[in-house]
Amino acid sequence: MFAGFDTSNYTTSAAVYTNGYIENHKIMLSVRSGERGLRQSDAVFQHTVNLPNLLESIDFQSLKAVGVSTKPRNIEGSYMPCFLVGRNAALALAKGAGVPLFETSHQVGHILAALYSCDKLELINREFVAFHLSGGTTEALLVKPDKDEIIAAEIISESLDLKAGQAVDRTGVLLGIDFPCGKELDELSRTSTAEFKIKPTIIDGNCSMSGVENKVKQMVNRGEAKQDIAKFALSYVAKTVLSMLDSITLKYGNLPVVFSGGVASNSLLRETILNKYEAGFAEPEFSLDNAAGLAVFASLKSE
Repeated sequence: MFAGFDTSNYTTSAAVYTNGYIENHKIMLSVRSGERGLRQSDAVFQHTVNLPNLLESIDFQSLKAVGVSTKPRNIEGSYMPCFLVGRNAALALAKGAGVPLFETSHQVGHILAALYSCDKLELINREFVAFHLSGGTTEALLVKPDKDEIIAAEIISESLDLKAGQAVDRTGVLLGIDFPCGKELDELSRTSTAEFKIKPTIIDGNCSMSGVENKVKQMVNRGEAKQDIAKFALSYVAKTVLSMLDSITLKYGNLPVVFSGGVASNSLLRETILNKYEAGFAEPEFSLDNAAGLAVFASLKSE
């Protein structure tokens, strides 16, 4: 059995990986109504409170190794204080059990969780494209095998300004939805019959999504229907991501593609992409922040 920990800015996560099966445990961090995020100090405090509750619900017998995310991505200078909470818990567990501790990034965890969910873990042995779409990240990554890190990811397309998750959450907050807004905004958008002509802004393969927030504010001020505003915002994000993938395919060829991150669980985005590409989408449990990929990482590092 292999354990994984992830303490991101919005979710306290622990997971165990046994004989190919993942047991996922998560607690969402609390964000005050009307606010659009958390300060790092608040996230650290909530993780510290949440982790003991998660640990009590998990049986760690036959533990072989522990994996944990210690930073947003595997590049120099990548750092967020909230990941220290997960690292401390993982280190204590590994030391107490006398098993190895393997550290990697939140990003690698997302990618491995997506591969597990899509039943595509064999892709760690070849080149593929991974989209990570969340409140803090809107990136397409060229992923290659790596001897030390299992996989190495290079950004090949990204948002130059507003991130996909920010566009979703800011729209939701303007419509009176509590943060995080993705699930409720998705449900609201499906009640709309409006159609929109959207021309994404793509600059040298990268995208700009700042226009969606300005347009949404205009629609709110005009008193347009909430469901139509929700559908516009999500359509804008979906068409932008599709344009990013189009540019990548032209440059790199028809590589396998997987999607992860909270925004990747949006139904309109999935429909838009799958109408044109055979892409893999992680199930919501493995698309939103979770520790499954870190448990898988510990297993792969132990082989």
